[in-house]
Amino acid sequence: MGVLRMDHVGVVVEDLDAAIGFFTELGMEVEGRAPVEGAWVDRINGIDGVRVEIVMMRTPDGHGRLELTRFREPAAVGGEPAPPNAMGLRSVMFAVDDVDDTAHRLREHGGALLGTIEQYEDAYRLCYVRGPAGIIVSLAQPLG
Repeated sequence: MGVLRMDHVGVVVEDLDAAIGFFTELGMEVEGRAPVEGAWVDRINGIDGVRVEIVMMRTPDGHGRLELTRFREPAAVGGEPAPPNAMGLRSVMFAVDDVDDTAHRLREHGGALLGTIEQYEDAYRLCYVRGPAGIIVSLAQPLG
């Protein structure tokens, strides 16, 4: 037996409420919010004294989930957002009904276009938006 499904993508953020606002504006819904700590969390993370707050968000169809995590202890580490060509997780893509409108609305929640909105053949209108904690959120509007 192998993979049953991809369950969720996790993103560590500093401002949990701002991240919730950003992804709610995108169209996701809060599924749950809870503090998490304890020895089992320490063991999973390989870090002692973990205290986090986690918000699970889901897409309207219920198939996609995003875990937003704010570390209270120990403090989150990191620096500047990675450029689009950095090694590792590049982006999280969402299919949207109107890429122009969605990108515009996300700007009001701190989102910033990395480049421009472009059309790929007759299939999609696409763009990349820098979102909470510097992650790249890809937006794709299917055409036709």
